[in-house]
Amino acid sequence: MIVLNYKIVADSSCDLNQQLKEKMDIGLVPLKIDVEDKSFVDDHSMDVKELLLAMKNSNEPVRTSSPSPGDFLSQYEKGENVFVVTLSSALSSTYSNAVLAKNIALETSNKFIHVFDSLSASVGETLVSLKIFELIQKNFNPKEIVKKVEEYIEGMKTFFILESLDNLMKAGRISKTMGHIASMLSIKPIMGGDEDGTIKLVEKVRGSKRAFKRLVDIIGEQGENFEDKILGIAHCNALEKAEELKRSVEEKYNFKEIIIVETAGLSTAYANDGGIIVAF
Repeated sequence: MIVLNYKIVADSSCDLNQQLKEKMDIGLVPLKIDVEDKSFVDDHSMDVKELLLAMKNSNEPVRTSSPSPGDFLSQYEKGENVFVVTLSSALSSTYSNAVLAKNIALETSNKFIHVFDSLSASVGETLVSLKIFELIQKNFNPKEIVKKVEEYIEGMKTFFILESLDNLMKAGRISKTMGHIASMLSIKPIMGGDEDGTIKLVEKVRGSKRAFKRLVDIIGEQGENFEDKILGIAHCNALEKAEELKRSVEEKYNFKEIIIVETAGLSTAYANDGGIIVAF
């Protein structure tokens, strides 16, 4: 096995496109997703369309399970300096399992391992991984990378718009009555992550077009120094919508770069068909 000087490891909520996969060579550790009696492993072989269909046909909430410490350990072996990015610790036990794996690894080796709680998910994790990659390229030492990335996470914002409230209703996050009223009135909630990485309702907007227009405005209200920042857009089976959002953002703000990725399994389980997630 080739042991690299630097290795970035992330759980499978870190959504990547082909270009980013090739550029960063991230070691992805898959979560598992259960929809009734169907089980999916969130790796490169997973069929997102099949997951969407299973969710649509089920009345039960989607269940997800974190990778085990052993799953992380096998990735930690591949680098001398290992940086790990996980889903928000407020949403999943993935972070604590990654830390447990780090403690086990350090009992028998003196390599450098740091686990970052992204306080986000999906394309938020992607941006944190990109930040680590960028700092490695600039030859910062591991401790400097940790300091700069922790600061980056602290300043990062995550927002998402759900086309369907089905999964939130099934999981009991919102009442069925509320969900049905919202659907009837075409209310699209704009959700976001707060400082401790939990999900909060930002605003309720009527109609998809208005919701997206409002999301573009929120980016301007909540962000600054766009010329130094990358905006990440993740979409669940909604490429046209993501590209339209990218164009609207480009007309108003001068982000250094805008990347579009498709949601893999875990993010699909949360965002559902038509969902859009942004981070910057």
